[in-house]
Amino acid sequence: MEFDEYLRSKKIDAEAFKKGDALRYQEWSSLFETMHPESFTAHKKFLINETRRRYHLNEE
Repeated sequence: MEFDEYLRSKKIDAEAFKKGDALRYQEWSSLFETMHPESFTAHKKFLINETRRRYHLNEE
C-alpha cells in the first residue's frame, strides 16, 4: 500500500496535506515505508484524527 492510498483510506486529502504541512507529510511518508499500516495507525492515531479534521477528503 502506498502512503497516498493509506491517506485516502483514512479520508485525508493527500494533496492538501502535502501543501498545508509538507514537513509532517514527508516525515509520515518516510515512516510509513518502514511500518505496517496498522502499526502506523496505532502509532499516530490521535495525530491522524487531527490531520483528518484539517485536511478532510471530500468524496463525491
